[in-house]
Amino acid sequence: MNPSPTVAIPIPVSRPVLGDLELEYVTRALGEGAVSGFCGDYLARFEAEFAAFCGTAHGVAASSGTAALHLALLALSIGPGDEVLVSTLTNMATFFAVLYQRAIPIPIDVEEDTWNIDPALLERRVTPRTRAIVVVHLFGHPVDMDPVMEVARRHGLKVVEDCAQAHGALYKGRRVGSIGDVGCFSFYANKIITTGEGGMITTRNRRLADRARSLKNLAFGQPNKFMHTEVGFNYRMTNLQAALGCAQLQRIDALIEQKRQIARWYGEQLSELRNLKLPVEKSYAKNVYWMYHVELTGADAYRRDAVMRALADEGIETRQGFVPANLQRIFQREPWARASSCPKANRASGSSFYLPSGCSTSAADVQRVTTALRQILESR
Repeated sequence: MNPSPTVAIPIPVSRPVLGDLELEYVTRALGEGAVSGFCGDYLARFEAEFAAFCGTAHGVAASSGTAALHLALLALSIGPGDEVLVSTLTNMATFFAVLYQRAIPIPIDVEEDTWNIDPALLERRVTPRTRAIVVVHLFGHPVDMDPVMEVARRHGLKVVEDCAQAHGALYKGRRVGSIGDVGCFSFYANKIITTGEGGMITTRNRRLADRARSLKNLAFGQPNKFMHTEVGFNYRMTNLQAALGCAQLQRIDALIEQKRQIARWYGEQLSELRNLKLPVEKSYAKNVYWMYHVELTGADAYRRDAVMRALADEGIETRQGFVPANLQRIFQREPWARASSCPKANRASGSSFYLPSGCSTSAADVQRVTTALRQILESR
């Protein structure tokens, strides 16, 4: 009988790195019965420690990164008819949060090298109705914030940083989430640190933090709890999730370094490959490489889906790049969503994808991925 062929172990895009400390903290919270968002020590600890990590005075934990974005806009009093300039290339949660407030998101095209919002395009899109700018530190690379903040200063605009993919990234030595008026983070399972689901607002402004904290908790009143101060939301993170977050935060520096090491491995093995654009790290930035995002160029630009299918046949999981807001079918009837308005984002959307990049990705995994990718691209 012929032996069965060896089946390669699948390489996932990402999986969380969890260990004994996470188990210890969560078990302790369970043992204390401190599982809600109203009791236990881990919630306040996680908020304080994460804010300190980011270099801000206040942290407000939330049920998701989307909830954090919504709370930020609520706390800043962004409302119906207000215009908000937003990087078009992002997870659509960024746009949804603006729409929850019945505000008008204005898609802004991206830089070709970082795929981040292009600050040079902001000034021309400001109108008398513009109230805020939402930047997205995409795939772990910080936005060039100085020109963004200068536009905001000249026009009296608020700046919200969507840091969901960029825990610990640095812009000119400052952590993202500490530069604009409000930072918003996600702790979904594939993020650099995770609480399963969950999010966080970071800010230097106590008033904003206090309002966000009230709004996420149904805006209960004082001294009569059930005489509410305004229409609130149930966006609470639980103490059980925060226990996981506290443990994860203790290893965040090592996790970031592992992300950067994975990026170095990929860069060393893919840098000579034609028609493949790799992530960059600009002089002002420390990129945390949340996902190793690549773009096919030249004659290979149209092959993205076929390349991803071929990698899947080799047991290698990938993810396609985000579809920009201006191309989303659900927005096509909106006057602010012109399909042709963001050509750089459109091009990246159709030809980009990311490779396995979770912190558990090994050097051997990267070698297998790059060998397969090279063979696929050279086979045409």
